[in-house]
Amino acid sequence: MKRKLKLVLASALAVATVSTVAFFALPASAEAASFTVTNSWNSGYQGEISVSNPASAKISTWKVELTLPAGSTVGQSWNATLAAAGQKFTFTPAGWNATIAGGASTSFGFIVNGTGRPTSCTVNGQACTGLTGTPTATTSTPTAAPTTTSASPKPTATTVAPTTTSASPKPTTASPTPTKTATGSTPLALNGQVKVCGTNLCNESGKKIQLRGVSSHGIHWFPSCYTGSALDALATDWNADLFRIAMYVQEGGYESDPTGLTTKVNSLVDQAEARGMYALIDFHILNPGDPSFNLTRAKEFFAKVAARNAGKKNVIYEIANEPNGVSWATIKNYAEQVIPVIRANDPDGVVVVGTRGWSSLGVSDGASSAEIVSNPVNASNIMYAFHFYAASHQDNYRAEVTKAAASLPLFVTEFGTVSASGDGAVDTAGTNTWIDLLDKLKISYANWNFADKSEGSSILKPGACSAGTFSGTSVLTESGQLIRSRIRTADDF
Repeated sequence: MKRKLKLVLASALAVATVSTVAFFALPASAEAASFTVTNSWNSGYQGEISVSNPASAKISTWKVELTLPAGSTVGQSWNATLAAAGQKFTFTPAGWNATIAGGASTSFGFIVNGTGRPTSCTVNGQACTGLTGTPTATTSTPTAAPTTTSASPKPTATTVAPTTTSASPKPTTASPTPTKTATGSTPLALNGQVKVCGTNLCNESGKKIQLRGVSSHGIHWFPSCYTGSALDALATDWNADLFRIAMYVQEGGYESDPTGLTTKVNSLVDQAEARGMYALIDFHILNPGDPSFNLTRAKEFFAKVAARNAGKKNVIYEIANEPNGVSWATIKNYAEQVIPVIRANDPDGVVVVGTRGWSSLGVSDGASSAEIVSNPVNASNIMYAFHFYAASHQDNYRAEVTKAAASLPLFVTEFGTVSASGDGAVDTAGTNTWIDLLDKLKISYANWNFADKSEGSSILKPGACSAGTFSGTSVLTESGQLIRSRIRTADDF
């Protein structure tokens, strides 16, 4: 749903952002498209195209055709449907973004393998003119990067979109002493080792509970957002029960630095535990969407973190963020190979399994939870993930969650207050309707995302992380203020 949709799938390779823009101008009263290179590295780049409608009448559909030189290909795209024929790449609407009102615009993104820039372009069959500016590739070491998204069930089966930030803020030192410890009235102290009982999450005593918290963005992109001071604010100012640790596998994540990312995850588990919060370890696969692609990496990672954290009561494992483009049978097979690796080291930890269609229970693929109910994962103490973005996923998604919750233990490991792109206006009414439903059904949740990226789904305003101030409402976006107000209400433990 980060998108997803929400999602924002971040290109991982960026420190430097290339701002040169090539404009494709069209005749008067026709559509216009602008092409931007948003990230660039040795072997490729991330591009974005904005299709705008300068006329007063709405556009009912659009088609952008790009031609790339030999040696360069589009490897993935989001918020558009991609078709390729030789060196010509055609982008059409994802479905939900086909219509463009007068004076409005929509955008989509893509990753190019190779450094060749587009040599031609058409929009709705008309030749684009005025192509100017040739951005040069920038070599950089991946550090900071874009969003998620990201993410979550999408309106159509499109890949989730990356967005980017400028070079990541300088990390600050984590505070060694938390302001709240795992004693007394903290969520961890009150509930202990959680477990699945029937269709609910229960505490150590068997009471049905709901954990409420937030998700990080990619922990390797926004290191200054995940310091001791930040977790202090979540534990004491937000009264959060849960911190989701989003560790991307691709996009410069675990695949590129297994040791470093494993260490980061374990450190955040410790910091959450010290503050009395639960830690949801998220193996953040998004692209490619087939979890089997990362099966070996998943086994390696979860063997290590489960062995290291087996004695802790605050750890929950999310083994596949947003599977997409694959069947439920494929996801189930993956889960039944990874879960035993965790169980060999940590027999008590709850495991959350991603679901079809960007963890939409299959809804974003035109399916439903019935396929899971009739063919569940062969393991105990597990839950199933559901993701949504309030402005894009509405009544039909809520109806499916309501139906599924009667048969399956669900955990909303990611959701956004905005559209499935991860950006746009906050849908306050839709978000409150969703959270009211989750509260009613006692479904635990984590909001995407606790970072200061300049986009609608971010909880923190740009620059907040480098400034090192996380408490109060002045540092929060509209989305952050809404989510904080809901999480701060009393838990029913």
